[in-house]
Amino acid sequence: MIYSLNGKLKHVENGMFVVECGGVGYQCKSSGTTISCLPPVGETVQVYTTMTFTAENGPDLYGFFDRAEQDCFRMLTGVSGVGPKAALAILSELTPESFALAVAAGDVKALTRAKGVGPKAAQRIVLELGDKVSGDAISKGFGGFGAPAAPTMKGNAGEAIAALVSLGYSNSEAAAAVGKLPQEDSVEDMIKKALRALAMGR
Repeated sequence: MIYSLNGKLKHVENGMFVVECGGVGYQCKSSGTTISCLPPVGETVQVYTTMTFTAENGPDLYGFFDRAEQDCFRMLTGVSGVGPKAALAILSELTPESFALAVAAGDVKALTRAKGVGPKAAQRIVLELGDKVSGDAISKGFGGFGAPAAPTMKGNAGEAIAALVSLGYSNSEAAAAVGKLPQEDSVEDMIKKALRALAMGR
């Protein structure tokens, strides 16, 4: 089992990247979130990996920028009827924290925004993972699932999320929108940008 890779980033394209370690290039399928976090090609990168195997396709390696997303991927693919493709679609749409919030809140709509994830699959995810997602785990980031605690949204991001919730958006919708914004933005800018993104998504 390959748990992680640390080497030179050789190639990046939509949904896939290659890391060279010891002269061997490892192709990793990945989420849009991880792809957006990778350094420029040629620089050193560390990613956390999960390998799957099917009789049809053989082995596939999936790479993630942090352990929180890796942990989230493993949880999702453990849900009956949810394969790696659907899991990556969800993780391209939601950060690990906003995913946890969506499951804890039973927010099926947030999950169905991911390409190829229908209401039935989203409901299964909420039902099968709901017990594993506690309010305490969310308050500590994604650390409640065995990954190191991810930074919770505090400061400007936290204020922006609270403002969006007061306007009628769910916690998961607000967290997902704000989580994709530059964290150095002012609260006002975060709210404006998040409102535009949320309006386009509805």
